[in-house]
Amino acid sequence: MDTCYRHPNRETGVHCSNCGRAICPDCMTPTPVGMRCPECSRDRTKVRTLRSTSSEPIVTYVLIAINVIVFLAEGRFGVGSQSGGSTLYDKFALFGPAVADGDYWRIATSGFLHAGFLHILFNMYLLFLLGQMLEPAIGSLRFALIYTVALFAGSLGALIVSPDSVTVGASGAVFGLMGAAAVELRARGINPFETNIGGLIIFNLIFSFVFSGISIGGHIGGLIGGAAAGFLFLQADERRLPREAALGLSVALAAVVAAAAVSVA
Repeated sequence: MDTCYRHPNRETGVHCSNCGRAICPDCMTPTPVGMRCPECSRDRTKVRTLRSTSSEPIVTYVLIAINVIVFLAEGRFGVGSQSGGSTLYDKFALFGPAVADGDYWRIATSGFLHAGFLHILFNMYLLFLLGQMLEPAIGSLRFALIYTVALFAGSLGALIVSPDSVTVGASGAVFGLMGAAAVELRARGINPFETNIGGLIIFNLIFSFVFSGISIGGHIGGLIGGAAAGFLFLQADERRLPREAALGLSVALAAVVAAAAVSVA
């Protein structure tokens, strides 16, 4: 058990959410991002919470637009299906044997296809909610990288659990955003399961197991991938790594997950 940095004779399990020093109850100052020590609580620098920034979530809007455009291009079940040509599903959906035969792009393109109106509506609604909250807080580039890692991790999970099933949808990437948001909240001293994020994760996991036709592997894989990417960025910040190094590590993580998805197909 750590001891308070100002009162060495007092054991405590609480740490300042800003500098990380152990603090006892007499030294704790509640803030919107957790408990802070006396020095950090007097810091006049504006605290950035998950909703305190005003920048527009541009990447979120772009992702939604791409998904909607692709969905419209699918027509009923894909372009060209009525004329005997290949459907978008045939060329771009996630299918283990096709990936094993060299269609590596499917681990990415499958995340922009959807099986029906309700499917895309639900995914885009969650993407909009999570993007509005998370992207302004962590920045557009980090948000995009987390989404990418989660998309690949969702494909990896789907290929592990159900390699011979056709899988489509942004659900894995959206689950990844939930995981990243939970990690971000925990780092700020907030229990994610006391917020809407925790409830959203639990509800969607239950939904995944209760209803048939849902990619459990894709959802869990995406959740883990997004949480891992979010944790990587937090660790880079705590160690004060250069911005380029943190971004490079996240790109490397995305590459490793993508390679793993290809290798298990």
